[in-house]
Order: sequence, then structure tokens, then C-alpha cells
Amino acid sequence: MKKKTISVLSAVMLFGSILAGCGTSADKPAAPAGEGKAAEGGLKPEKQLVVAGNGATVEQLMKDEIFKKFNEKYPDVKLTYVSGVSTEIVAKAKAQKASPQMDVTIVEGGEQEAGRVEGLWDTLNDKDIPSMKKVPDELKVKDNTGVAVNFTPMGISYNEAMLKEKNLPVPTSWNDLARPEMKGNLTLSEISSNFGRSTLIMLAYANGGNEKNMDAGFAKMKTIAGYMPTFAKSAAQLQQNLQNKSAAYTTWTMARSLVQKDAGLDLKFVVPKEGANLVPNVATIIKGAKNPNAAKLFIEFLLSDDVQKMYASKLYYNPVTNVKLPDDTAKLLEFDRSKVVKFDLEAVGTKTPEWIDRFNKEIAPHVGK
Repeated sequence: MKKKTISVLSAVMLFGSILAGCGTSADKPAAPAGEGKAAEGGLKPEKQLVVAGNGATVEQLMKDEIFKKFNEKYPDVKLTYVSGVSTEIVAKAKAQKASPQMDVTIVEGGEQEAGRVEGLWDTLNDKDIPSMKKVPDELKVKDNTGVAVNFTPMGISYNEAMLKEKNLPVPTSWNDLARPEMKGNLTLSEISSNFGRSTLIMLAYANGGNEKNMDAGFAKMKTIAGYMPTFAKSAAQLQQNLQNKSAAYTTWTMARSLVQKDAGLDLKFVVPKEGANLVPNVATIIKGAKNPNAAKLFIEFLLSDDVQKMYASKLYYNPVTNVKLPDDTAKLLEFDRSKVVKFDLEAVGTKTPEWIDRFNKEIAPHVGK
């Protein structure tokens, strides 16, 4: 495994409201709800809880294992899951601000910051969520409006077999994405997604800019746009392009890269020499949530050793607590933390709408040309 890198993320977007999900609860009636260490500290959970987070493998783990284990501890709480990408979830929370229909969201760091600016999240404290104390300072969320529950570094993934077959270069720099050999071999997501946005920002950094001076990033992205028939609109589309071998390279997280092996796609992951950012997944409680006690107990549960180990072994996310992992899992998740590029999330959140507008005007017209 090659060394990897870290930092934080960005953004904002738009979507509708309404919630859809799937409820689960443990079959066995057991001790009354409210038992367990956190509940003994004074929190009595409500009878239901609505959690919003990513779909696909994240949703599967949440419903199949995390919800079931939570219900073993709190059997009277009916759990409902609302799946979506982070930008959609934040937009949904904003649309429901007057009457929240969700209680807990688990969204990427940049989107969490965008929601913080909108005043969507409640303030958390370690009296109600004691395990917040276990999360290191570099992962702390501004104003305690959330708590990181896992994280993973960004970088470049590539199909090593395809590179050998087509005599393509192994990437070592963000600027390698603009090499002529990338034409017809690259798939990237548009910058409304955190993958595309982080790539754009790192292209700026690799050429003397940053999130407050993005001209160099846009210049490189203009070249890159000509190498692809389109920008992907989702991680699922990136995955499909890699699986059907219409692309050999993409930019996304280490966790996304590693989980592909379970789907039969063996990818290599590299953090470019200029560094990269960290993508934390942050749990929040929506301001005005109908089930605040159950929400606090659930976030505390996400920080438990059991769940932290699940995130690592099932989804290849790095844990945020000092939990002991099996040696093979710990080795897989190693990366070089000295190459951190720490984004100014407030700047990213403020500038993202402007970047999207600029992308649509300056970059999109060059796709496939």
C-alpha cells in the first residue's frame, strides 16, 4: 500500500425535502429502553430516531449491523434511515429547518461546515456524548456542531493491470491528471461533489494556488476536461467507469478505493507528492430535532469500540478513537500523515457556489474537446 495523506473538506448544494427510509428495530422485547451506560447518565431515549447518511455500502452496514446492535441496547427505539449524498442531506435539512424530519445526519466535513454556516446543527457536549473526548483535536468540528466518527484521505486511484497493459504512467502528482496519456483513460466527478471539488483545490495547490486563489486549478481542469466524454455525477458512476474499464484512473478517497476489492476491482491508491486532504464523516444533531436524547445516545454509540472497528473492517474508514484494530486492517489503513493539506473550510463553503458557476462557464464547455 502506498502512503496516504489528510486534511478536511468543503461545500454546499441544493435538493428537496421529504424523507424516505427503512425502519428497523430488534425483535426481542427486552429490558426497557433507556438502559445502558449513557442512559444511566440521565438520558432517556425517545421511541424513534431518524438517521440520514450515505447510501450503498454505508447504508447496508448501518441497517444490517449498527442499527441492530443499537437496538440490542435500546430495544424500544424504532430506527429509520434516510440515504443520500452529503450535499442532498444538508439541502434536505435546510428545507426542513422549520420542522425537522431527521434527527441525526452523518455527512462529509465540508458539507457539515456548510450546514453550520446555515445554523442547521445543534451544539454537542461531552456530558451527553462522553466519547467526544476521545476524538483528537485535529478532527474537532467548529463550535462543537458535530463530531467526526471516521475519516479517510483523498488521492488518486488507478487500475494497475490496465496501466501495464496500455503502458500508462503511475501517477505521483496531481498534475499527472493533465498529462496527454490521460485522454480516454480518466474519470472524474463534477465539482459539486467533494471528490471533484477536492481535486480542483489540490490542482490549485499543486500549482502555487489554494482555496483563496483557484486560477491555477481551473486552468489545469480545463485541460483535463478535454480528456473525458463527461464529468461523473456520482461515485457510483465513477465506480462503473472503472469496473467496465472505460477509465483507468480516478480521484476519490482511500476508503472508496479499498472497498472496490470486495466488489472484484483491485485498485491501487496513491496520495500525490503535493499532499491531499482528509475527508471526515461528521455526525450532527439537527437543531430542533424531535428525538434529541436518542440522537445523543446514537452518536455516543457510533464512537464505541464496536462501531469504530466496523467502520474500519467493513468500509475501510480510519477510526477516530484509539481503538485496537486487527493487524491486517491497521496496515491497510496506514498513510503518511505528514503530507496534510488542511483546507480552510469556511473559505471553501463560501466559495463553492462561485466555483460551480465558474466551472459551468469555463470548464464544462471543454468536455471531450
